[in-house]
Formats: sequence, C-alpha cells, structure tokens
Amino acid sequence: MPTGSCMCGAIAYEYTGEPAVTALCHCTDCQKWSGAAYTSNVVVPRTAFKVTKGSAKSYDAKGDSGKINKHWFCGTCGSSIYTELEVMPDMTCIKSGTLDGGAANHPIGVEFYTKDRLAYSAPVQGAEQKTAFG
Repeated sequence: MPTGSCMCGAIAYEYTGEPAVTALCHCTDCQKWSGAAYTSNVVVPRTAFKVTKGSAKSYDAKGDSGKINKHWFCGTCGSSIYTELEVMPDMTCIKSGTLDGGAANHPIGVEFYTKDRLAYSAPVQGAEQKTAFG
C-alpha cells in the first residue's frame, strides 16, 4: 500500500490500488500552488485515499474551469500534499513528491493545461497532451 507524508511528517496518508492516471498539470493555479512550472500528480479514487496522521489545512481556489480546486497542505511545514477538484469529484490528486521514498518513478500518462506550459518545459514523450482539462 503506497504511503506518503508532508516534509515534517505531521500529515501522513495512504492509498490502495493503482492510480487512475498519472499527470503533470501546467495550469496557472498549479504553478502558484507549487511555486514551480507544474505539479506532478498521482490521481486515485477518493475512496482509495485516506489521511492516516494529522489534519491537513485546506485552501479553496477557483480554477480555470470556474470550479473550486481544494488544496490540502500541512499547516506546520507548508507542504502541498493533495488536491480535490470540483471537476473531478471522485478523485484525489496526490502530489508525487510527497510519496514516501520520494517522487515515484512512474510514467506520465497525460499533461494538462499545456496552453500554460512554460517555454522551457518540454512535453513528456509518450504522454497525452491536453490544452486544458477535459
């Protein structure tokens, strides 16, 4: 069973099964959220995801879709841990870097919001390219 945590270990989680998809998201919301060019995500059914330690804080942001992106993070160290998107009500987007042992060496299945991709970030070979979401 894959597990993960924030940087300080105050928040921990686990999930069961295989990811529904692995994705990079280049949207401007993810850029602000991560402080980076994109987020790397392991997307799992919400019913398969469970916080096992601590209580994450959340922040709601309106995404490009006009719907809410609920960002969950550690109130102590500030690590971005996962996101729940109103446009994907049955899924949890786990930030890959929070997986125990470091970011999983998983293939990227899709890249979202390539319209917002920064010029220096090349497309991942073999990944489906989506201008936006959906």
